[in-house]
Amino acid sequence: MYPNLPKLNFTSTGNFFLIAGPCVIEDETSPFEICERLLDITTRLGIPFAFKASYRKANRSSIKSFSGIGDKAALDVLGTIGKRYGIPVVTDIHAEEEAAEAAPYADVLQIPAFLCRQTSLLAAAAHTGRVVNIKKGQFLSPDAMRHAVDKVRYFGNDNIMLTERGTTFGYQDLVVDFRSVPLMQRNNVPVVVDITHSLQRPNQPEGVSGGDPTMIETIGRAAVATGADGIFMETHPCPAKAKSDGANMLPLDQAEGLLTRLLAISKAVQMFDNK
Repeated sequence: MYPNLPKLNFTSTGNFFLIAGPCVIEDETSPFEICERLLDITTRLGIPFAFKASYRKANRSSIKSFSGIGDKAALDVLGTIGKRYGIPVVTDIHAEEEAAEAAPYADVLQIPAFLCRQTSLLAAAAHTGRVVNIKKGQFLSPDAMRHAVDKVRYFGNDNIMLTERGTTFGYQDLVVDFRSVPLMQRNNVPVVVDITHSLQRPNQPEGVSGGDPTMIETIGRAAVATGADGIFMETHPCPAKAKSDGANMLPLDQAEGLLTRLLAISKAVQMFDNK
């Protein structure tokens, strides 16, 4: 369906693909443990999998928030994961110079939602030749994301994905409009639904975003039923101890059950579509 993403092997099974991992590289050992668990699950279920973790967290609410273990150390972890397990790796970039810095280690460069209109950043990501995953801004309509797609294509890169991650609802909540899935697919790019960040409760007075992980499966079920090409989620063995975004993460031990149920919905949708 999307011949511009052949190396990611995201459409080989007919199932949705999964982009998942911890929010950020917290140390030099736990990312491997998380990846191995997710890879085992997705291999058995036949779900194409890409490991995701930020090598640096630039968009933190508080100056006291954890931002990373150091760029080189974190990128080395990501690069090693990709080579050791033979899977795509996804990481965020926040500035033009980070595109060239991260590209040798990652297959997909992710543009954070609040930077999705930043032309210079989109250009830098496009010029690397990597797949560019653009998260839809919380302040934008799905139709408006065609301009972000057009920018990346203008700079010579047609390896693009779009990710829905909720729209600002008041000051401290987000809401997901699932019309975004088919609307953004009109750009002839895969559309992913972020089922964990969509449940954030930003702008909390204490400077740490809240969330409602009890609703992760609800968002995931709706995403798959709506025809999303991929699911994005952040997961951690113990979200309460995570150094970033723990309030909206999925506990790692719940991943297999969730994915099994989402896969059943996906199969039902495929049967319906084929009739």
